Amino acid sequence: MNTEALVLAGGCFWCTEAVFQRVRGVFAVQSGYCNGHVPQPSYEQVCAGTTGHAEAVRVTFDAAQIDVREILQIFFATHDPTTPNRQGNDVGPQYRSGIYYERPEHGEAARALIRELEAQRVFGAPIVTEVQPLTAFWPAEDYHRDYFARHPQQGYCAFVIAPKLEKFRKTFAQYLKP
Repeated sequence: MNTEALVLAGGCFWCTEAVFQRVRGVFAVQSGYCNGHVPQPSYEQVCAGTTGHAEAVRVTFDAAQIDVREILQIFFATHDPTTPNRQGNDVGPQYRSGIYYERPEHGEAARALIRELEAQRVFGAPIVTEVQPLTAFWPAEDYHRDYFARHPQQGYCAFVIAPKLEKFRKTFAQYLKP
């Protein structure tokens, strides 16, 4: 297996986790907090918007089954990369759009895809996704793990996450796990 990882922030990590858990070639998705200035932050600290962290997921995948560009295409299609510090009703710097990499080639792939999407005017506004090296990733508390799978009827899951998953299934059927 050719294991690679990328940390993606697309607003609430419950949404991003639920999408990438269904992607062929992805074998681990871990919710957490990245690139802030407080070590081992709690959810409450991050939600206050003062720690500098983004809610994010570490996506670990087999590059022989799915490449980083495909991961990034799914990422851009399943959140709004044009709203600074916001995804829907989730507002604050912790909900920013971001791509955090450990391998420089992943950063280059992200920047190249952003240039293409901007040139094609895929979104109606400029892409504000930050692309930075990963400086720190702190796993989220256990109760965040597999949140959608454990709480599909909860309001946020039913009205925000479920429609994102439906869009993912329709748009990226070829990437669904069997």
